[in-house]
Amino acid sequence: MKPTITIEYCPKCGWLLRAAWMAQELLTTFTDDVHGVLLRPAELSGRFSVRINDDVIFDRKVEGRFPESKELKQLVRDVVNPEKSLGHSDRK
Repeated sequence: MKPTITIEYCPKCGWLLRAAWMAQELLTTFTDDVHGVLLRPAELSGRFSVRINDDVIFDRKVEGRFPESKELKQLVRDVVNPEKSLGHSDRK
């Protein structure tokens, strides 16, 4: 079964649009590789994390920042389809 990506965001912080944009980027890039992207409002203030199934691949509180689109695509690719080329988003 294909993995599900969950983006948990703080609605009180106004991060829904950021989460939705990142979901769009991931769905566009990984259409054939994922089951879907779930946007989940966080119960804890300040939360912004990205999971693949149950594994956290990015946590804003741990990193002290939001992920860049390119970085998030690389993190997702490394789990869901390591052989996939990301074109201009690949590491140099």
